Amino acid sequence: MAGYWFLCCPIFIYQGISADNAVHLALGTSLACMIVSSTASICAHASQNTVVWPAVGGMAPGVIAGGFLAAQAAAHINSVCIAIFFALLMATVAGQMFLNWRPEPSSEPLTFRGLIAAGIGIGSVSALAAVGGGFLAVTYLGYKNVNIKSAIGTSAAIGLPIAITGTIGYMISGWSITLNNPYTVGFIDVPAFLAIAFTSAIAASYGARCSHNLPDAFLKKIFAAISLLLSIKMLFFLA
Repeated sequence: MAGYWFLCCPIFIYQGISADNAVHLALGTSLACMIVSSTASICAHASQNTVVWPAVGGMAPGVIAGGFLAAQAAAHINSVCIAIFFALLMATVAGQMFLNWRPEPSSEPLTFRGLIAAGIGIGSVSALAAVGGGFLAVTYLGYKNVNIKSAIGTSAAIGLPIAITGTIGYMISGWSITLNNPYTVGFIDVPAFLAIAFTSAIAASYGARCSHNLPDAFLKKIFAAISLLLSIKMLFFLA
């Protein structure tokens, strides 16, 4: 999901949109696309019974609050700062996966207060970087002794409220800025959304099925490699 806005940003710049607005437009469009891909992914994971619904319900309010507020704030943050934040986040994800680092499992069970706090953090980071929050959610749930496949399925379900609230936030924050741009609704580019959302829905469903058939260690290596490539690509974008 994190790669969507890499597809959009160069295209928007090529169309003559300023770099700053292109980044915000790509972020908003990426989150809108995630609504479709997250829905397809949830269906696939739910069919395998790997979604911990009580955890989703506990984290959802925090995710919604954090995602909406971060999306509103992102419109006022320089695009270079957002790009650096994204690159560092993806590099951290890659390092964590390659080194196989994870916090020592907690003896404390999942609590509503803890889920709310985790949701706020995950929603805020995800809206700023236009990612589904999978890395943060999987790490947190692993810390709470949730197995990797259930953590992945649960993080997919959490991605939907992140995508919805982030999309609404970017629509509102960009409404006046892109008012004269055709085919845009706030910081959402409608043609790009339609083109990417259709194909990503198919890919997300296929990817979810693959995740249940591949070894955990192999899944981590794939995730780490993609995260590292995204980080490097963003650094080249900044250069």
